[in-house]
Amino acid sequence: MGEIKISSLDNISMQGLEEDAELIPLLTPEDEEEMNREMLPETLPVLPLRNTVLFPGVVIPITAGRDKSINLIKDANNGSKTIGVVSQKDEETENPGVEDINTLGTVARILRVLQMPDGNTTVIIQGKKRFEIAEVITEKPYFTATVREASEERPDESSEEFAAIIDSIKELAFKIIKDNPNIPSEATFAIKNIQSNSFLINFVSSNLNLTVAEKQNLLEIPNLQDRALTTLKYMNMELQKLELKNDIQSKVRNDMDQQQREYFLHQQMKTIQEELGGISYEEEVDEMRVKAKKKKWDTKVKEHFEKELSKMQRMNPQVAEYSIQRNYLDLFLDLPWNEFSKDKFDLKRAQQILDRDHYGLEDVKRRIIEYLAVLKLRNDMKSPILCLYGPPGVGKTSLGKSVAEALGREYVRMSLGGLRDEAEIRGHRKTYIGAMPGRIVQSLKKAGTSNPVFILDEIDKLSNSHQGDPSSAMLEVLDPEQNSEFYDNFLEMGYDLSKVMFIATANNLGTIQPALRDRMEIINVTGYTIEEKVEIAKKHLLPKQLKEHGLSTKDLKIGKPQLEKIVEGYTRESGVRNLEKQLAKMVRYAAKSIAIEEEYHIKVTNEDVEKVLGPARLERDKYENNDVAGVVTGLAWTSVGGDILFIESILSKGKGTLNITGNLGKVMKESATIAMEYIKSNSDLFGINPDVFDKYNVHIHVPEGATPKDGPSAGITMLTSLVSLFTQRKVKKSLAMTGEITLRGKVLPVGGIKEKILAAKRARIKEIILCEDNRKDIEEIKQDYLKGLTFHYVSDMSEVIDIAVTSRKVKNAKAL
Repeated sequence: MGEIKISSLDNISMQGLEEDAELIPLLTPEDEEEMNREMLPETLPVLPLRNTVLFPGVVIPITAGRDKSINLIKDANNGSKTIGVVSQKDEETENPGVEDINTLGTVARILRVLQMPDGNTTVIIQGKKRFEIAEVITEKPYFTATVREASEERPDESSEEFAAIIDSIKELAFKIIKDNPNIPSEATFAIKNIQSNSFLINFVSSNLNLTVAEKQNLLEIPNLQDRALTTLKYMNMELQKLELKNDIQSKVRNDMDQQQREYFLHQQMKTIQEELGGISYEEEVDEMRVKAKKKKWDTKVKEHFEKELSKMQRMNPQVAEYSIQRNYLDLFLDLPWNEFSKDKFDLKRAQQILDRDHYGLEDVKRRIIEYLAVLKLRNDMKSPILCLYGPPGVGKTSLGKSVAEALGREYVRMSLGGLRDEAEIRGHRKTYIGAMPGRIVQSLKKAGTSNPVFILDEIDKLSNSHQGDPSSAMLEVLDPEQNSEFYDNFLEMGYDLSKVMFIATANNLGTIQPALRDRMEIINVTGYTIEEKVEIAKKHLLPKQLKEHGLSTKDLKIGKPQLEKIVEGYTRESGVRNLEKQLAKMVRYAAKSIAIEEEYHIKVTNEDVEKVLGPARLERDKYENNDVAGVVTGLAWTSVGGDILFIESILSKGKGTLNITGNLGKVMKESATIAMEYIKSNSDLFGINPDVFDKYNVHIHVPEGATPKDGPSAGITMLTSLVSLFTQRKVKKSLAMTGEITLRGKVLPVGGIKEKILAAKRARIKEIILCEDNRKDIEEIKQDYLKGLTFHYVSDMSEVIDIAVTSRKVKNAKAL
């Protein structure tokens, strides 16, 4: 229930009666009987009400705004003062037709017409009895219609049920008036003074907070008792709403009492900050909400963000946790949730980009093209985890940029060298001061997409500490079955890394944790031949250095012979990083000459190379002659690629001791001992007098004593050196070898074959002895690398001696 409303034909106006207006008494039972006895006229002017329903006996003021309505009121006021009032079906209808009005309404008597100061006409009317429109006669200048009385069924005066309903209506009315602060308490007296039951029902129905349609339904109920029950039901609903509203207001009031002081202080502080030019925290929250609407979040992430944003709103902006929470939400908004760049599936273009940027590396390029092809066909494949393994300077890291360009993805690089804190990968929990997300999540934020090409540089250089094991933290990142829900401690939610293409680089697989290595697809990126280095220098390195030093190809030209001289004489590496440094020296020399206007050769000669770079320093890895017994060329693998290794042995009179020098590791020393013992036990086979072993000391040395050396692959080289020494026979010219030996004289396979073969070619070696089991490694190498080489595959030491040691004695052979 609410205050008596003034209903308008156009809209409800709250204009009240003037102060000197005469009071209108409440309807008495006698008045009601007299109204019921009145006969209805055959025709009535019909007034449509826009937003209210008139009930019999009820007095309401209405404001007329439509011309039709004003004309009707004037004519009726000058005549019988009796009109028919009906409600509109839709209050938005500006000019209602016959079909837009209800057929059942109330006959009304005009009590007073008032001209308001604003020019509107206000009329006070009182309902008499219900009627039905039989037929509309005219629509202009206003509705007139033939009408008939709507019959009403009234209960027996002695009905106890009806009396109980009336008592309930009165009781509920008193409660509603008491609980509703908008209804004056004087309304209680009005309810008490109503003597007519039917008028009480109509009065309460008229003042309930109901829609026009609900009130019209009440008016149309022909049975008074049914109408009373329906009214009681609506009253109950209104009372429950009021009680709930009052409960909520009471709780809010209590909360306000507790927080009022703090709230007002915050408001004052906020105003002062804004006056000083600071930021408004509410504006900050609103900006976050606007950004959040643009994000492609799933329901789970969205709910989590809303929860955390609400938590920040409840925080005091001055506490330390507020800035942590703000940083946390900023990260949420900056991360590229479900934002992916579109892959380019032009495989020919991708192949061109890879070929343009990198010479060789066929295995890697083939694997990238295969990945692109599968992705093109399926479009939902989890990205593979590739590990490019090989010596420094062969282009492992720069390959990532080419892959990113070929795929049309963003490029992100993360260096893992020396990383020893697990939190660098997984982040810190945000409860700590200075907490940050891990570098994986930070890099994705920087990339702006959730499917970049992600380079994990130097993954073999991860180290352990008391702060955790980062390589173990990488297990989840690099597992295609787990990384769709990668958990960052700061983010506190799983982030999908399954669309990221991870490319790890490593120099040494031995230092990578086995479980981590198992999750990656290993691709061996081997070193380059001299011919390949020359091509790389010509196509990539020299143009790059010229550009970096502000020169062009017109200012300096280096021919292939000179490039080959630089490669052979000034670099010893599998990659081309040192080669680039030497070329930079050449370019700087030309730049200096141009700057000081000094003459120089635009086309570089061999003399120019030696003038700028100095005498060739690396000629010693060339093959040495075989004039001395006991000197054999071996092949070794180092962290910078393959190299040749000279094993020297010498005899001196003594008691048969064995000395080994050259900064050798435990395994390499054991190989020398095995070789010595094998020769002693098979002296007859090699034609060696057993007495020699007791009369002479043997000394084995591996040159470059400052360089640590280890591994079993020099076994057959040491044995060949000792056989040559004891027999004083020449070793075959231009021959190198690699392989492990056993006490039984068996030859075992070794690794790093391709690097060793490249080293052999650099040293002008013509023949190579390998274990039979290494044949498969040779078959995997491109034929271009093998030109000019002859391979001997062996499985027993006797075969090695037959091939390597000739029957000719060395010069000045000792008589043993």
